[in-house]
Amino acid sequence: MALIKKFRIKSYKNNETIVELKNISVFYNKRQILENLNLKINKQEILGMLGPNGVGKSTIFNLITGLKDVNYGKIIINGVDCTNLPINERFTKFKLGLVPQYGGLINDLSLKENLTLVSEIHIKEKNMRNFKIEKLVSQFEFESLLNIKAKHLSGGQKKKLVIAMALINDPKILLLDEPFAALDILTIKMLQEIILNLQSTEEISVVICDHQAADLLKTCDRAVILSNGKVIASGSPNEVITDKDAKNQYFGDEFNIN
Repeated sequence: MALIKKFRIKSYKNNETIVELKNISVFYNKRQILENLNLKINKQEILGMLGPNGVGKSTIFNLITGLKDVNYGKIIINGVDCTNLPINERFTKFKLGLVPQYGGLINDLSLKENLTLVSEIHIKEKNMRNFKIEKLVSQFEFESLLNIKAKHLSGGQKKKLVIAMALINDPKILLLDEPFAALDILTIKMLQEIILNLQSTEEISVVICDHQAADLLKTCDRAVILSNGKVIASGSPNEVITDKDAKNQYFGDEFNIN
């Protein structure tokens, strides 16, 4: 895999919107999580979402995939209002991929069996399934791990496997929920490299939410900071860490990404 110099990406020039959340409000048991939120995800960008616990980052993923319904507002994907579309239609029609924070694989199956199981759901032709699995095995350097059960893989290997499984259906939008959580520094850098290569080689729009703020900001083109159910700052990593509201409500005065 190619090395990424300094883990800093140039700002992505393509501003074509692929996902838009318009005037979104969401309640859980009468508690408001999102309040009139507006958010755009651009084609082939890596967008990072940061904010305190309970601010609605995972909720945004659930809204995009259809796992959670909005109370008010619209969800637009590729210019189509899909607010009321079921989950399966969103994943197939709009090519969504989701890497959950926990799980996402079957522990008692081997690495190859996990890939095969997902491929059988998404790909009808056996030859095409085999081709896709071989491509992912090579891309993620899984050759020596094929017959190892998922429960015996390391944390980083499991995360790589779940990402690979999410790529089986060639997604155009990949949602990563806390991919860097509980991983060591070298594994995080490995995942950063994978994410950057997905953007450049597969032309995927990637959205990441994580509490590892420095690692996320070193990976994304653009970041949004959420607080009290709204976007309070948006821009390049350097722009958001110097934003007054973002510093007051999330980063504090001492935070930096150097």
